Amino acid sequence: MEPSIKIKPGVTKWDIRKKVWDYIEEKNLANFPRPVHHRIPNFKGAYDACNKIKDLDCFIKTREVKVDPDKPLEGIRLATLQARKTLLVPTPRLRIGLFNKIVPPPGASKEILRVCSTAQGVKDFSVPVGLDAKVRVDLVVVGSVAVSKKGWRIGKGEGFADLEYSMMVSMGAVDENTVVVTSVHDCQLLDIPEELMGDHDLTVDYILTPTQVIRTDCKRSKPQGIIWSKVDSEMMDKMPILVSLQFREKKAGKDVTLKDERFMEKKDLQWSSDKRMPSGKGGNATKFKHTPTEMAGNSKEQIESDCKSQLNAPNRVTAVYMGNIPHSLRVSELKTILRDHNAVPLRLNWQGAQHRAFLDYKDAETAKEAVTSLAKLSISGSMITVEFAKNQRGNRSRNQTTEKTSKQPLLS
Repeated sequence: MEPSIKIKPGVTKWDIRKKVWDYIEEKNLANFPRPVHHRIPNFKGAYDACNKIKDLDCFIKTREVKVDPDKPLEGIRLATLQARKTLLVPTPRLRIGLFNKIVPPPGASKEILRVCSTAQGVKDFSVPVGLDAKVRVDLVVVGSVAVSKKGWRIGKGEGFADLEYSMMVSMGAVDENTVVVTSVHDCQLLDIPEELMGDHDLTVDYILTPTQVIRTDCKRSKPQGIIWSKVDSEMMDKMPILVSLQFREKKAGKDVTLKDERFMEKKDLQWSSDKRMPSGKGGNATKFKHTPTEMAGNSKEQIESDCKSQLNAPNRVTAVYMGNIPHSLRVSELKTILRDHNAVPLRLNWQGAQHRAFLDYKDAETAKEAVTSLAKLSISGSMITVEFAKNQRGNRSRNQTTEKTSKQPLLS
C-alpha cells in the first residue's frame, strides 16, 4: 500500500510533522484534543489499534510495561492494567522523576481500571518510582507523529521519548532485548529518509494501526544511553533526574560534559583570559573577575556563575541570521527545528513579524557548525537564509557594528 502522504527529497523532520498534522486535520481523522498540531495525534480508531497489542507475544510474556501518557495510547495502558501487569508511565515532562507506577485500588472494577488508564487516573492512582528501584522494563510503548515500516520514528519534536529511553538505558531498566512498540493511524506510515535519523532517535520494533500489525525488523541500533553532549543546562534545570544520572555516570568514569559546558574547561578559560587582557593604550578590554588560578580556590557554583556571565557577555557571542521564515511559523516550532538539526543557540531573538530570527552562539566555531547544519533548510516550502549576521563578518565585535547602518537588521 502506497503511503497516503508523499515525502519529497530534502525534507526535514519538521516538514514531515507538519504534513502529517495538516493531513489528519484536513481529513478529519482525529478525536479530541484538536487541533492535533504539536501533539501525538489522537487518531480515530486508536482503541482498535491499541487492542492489537494483546495478540503480540512480547506483550503476553511481559511483566512490566512502560507506556507514554499520550491520549491515543490509553487503550494500551488499559490492556496492561487488565492483564494485571505493572504499568509505568513517564512523569509529565520529566520534571519530578522518570516513572510513575499506576496502582489501581484493590479489587478495581473494569470502570476503575479504565479511569486509571486516563490522564486523570495517572495522576490519582500513581506512585513515583525512584532511580534505585529495581525496574526491569520488558516492553516500551511510545507515541509517534510519523513512522516508517523500517522502524524509523518521528515524535512531536520535544525529544522526551528518546530521552526517556536513554535514561532507562542509563539506569539499567532496558537493554537490546527490550521491545519498542508504537501505535498510529495508517496515514502516519511514511517513507522517512534514513538521513534524518540520529544516534539519539528511538526506533520501533512493532507498529500497530487500526488495520494491521507491522513487524519492522529494524536493524538500526536504539540509543545506547544519554548523549550528554546533546543535553544543555536548561534541560538539567527542568529535569532534576538528569542531575542524579549525570552524577552517577560521572562517578563511573564517563564523560558527562554538557553541550554548553565546554567553557568550563581549562583551555576555554585560558582562551577567554587571553582575549580579555588589556591590549595596550586606549584598550577597553575587560579582565576576568578571577584568573584560572584564583578560580581554583573558589566553589564550583562561583566558577560556573562567573563563566556563565562571561559567556553571555555581548562581545563574546557570535550571531547567526535566519531569514525568509514563513509567517505561519511559531517560535516553539523553530526551537524544535533547531533541536532536530543540533543547532540550539544560547539565545534566540525571534522577529517573526519580520520573517527573521537571530541566534546567539557562544563562539564562532559553534556558530559555523550551526550554519553548516542548517544549510539548505526548507520550512513549508520556503528556503531559509542562514548566515552569519553582518556584525559577525570580518571578525567585528557586536557592539561596534550595531552602531552602523545595515540593510540586514541586527540583534538589539
